[in-house]
Amino acid sequence: MTKSIRMLVVEDDPKIAKIVEHVLRKEGYQVTQAADGCKALEMIERERFDMILLDLGLPGTDGFEICRKVRAQGDTPIMVISARTEEVDRVVGFSLGIDDYLTKPFSPTEMALRVRAILRRTGDSRKETPASSRLTRGPLTIDKTSRAVRVKGSPVELTSKEFDLLWILAANPNQVFTRDQLVDRIWERDYVGDINSITVLIRRLREKLEEDPGNPRLLKTVWGVGYKLADEPQENQD
Repeated sequence: MTKSIRMLVVEDDPKIAKIVEHVLRKEGYQVTQAADGCKALEMIERERFDMILLDLGLPGTDGFEICRKVRAQGDTPIMVISARTEEVDRVVGFSLGIDDYLTKPFSPTEMALRVRAILRRTGDSRKETPASSRLTRGPLTIDKTSRAVRVKGSPVELTSKEFDLLWILAANPNQVFTRDQLVDRIWERDYVGDINSITVLIRRLREKLEEDPGNPRLLKTVWGVGYKLADEPQENQD
């Protein structure tokens, strides 16, 4: 089954590219490599890939610009593999719609597990039945199959992780989730990173979905615990 899955590895360090390719081929995936951003974009425009593993510091065109262009075309899963450990790089990456962020040096076993989790998650989303993949919560209409969101009938564009977070909360209205629980559900494993990424995603969702992001009626903070989605938002909620 995995032999039909095509991976694009975008990495300018030959040693790391070789390690990533070896791990992926051992898992049974087909692997194509690009050593610079411009070459990667040419390949992405010409060919179809099931997943992209991407460095950020690339010659030609950097990884963030590649993320922007990939997301403008569709929802191909993206895993960033980077030596950049600053929170701002993670935040920018997730705001652009990446699916995971792995820092160098990394464990090949961990990388393989993360790749499997992403592919399983995207594969499962295609198996949703129409009835189970559509939700209405207050002014929100959410379709998991098409990953489309509307607020009072108007379409709203969300990144991949913004949508995943919203779906978890919307599928469990009024249930309070801690940030740790949300991290585990979105990434389906212990995420090696900063749980403040959830705070960033909540803030961005409020900016896109709330009439007054500073006084949210839908995406509620339960102080000292976590977050929930109010199924029937009230005007006087704090």
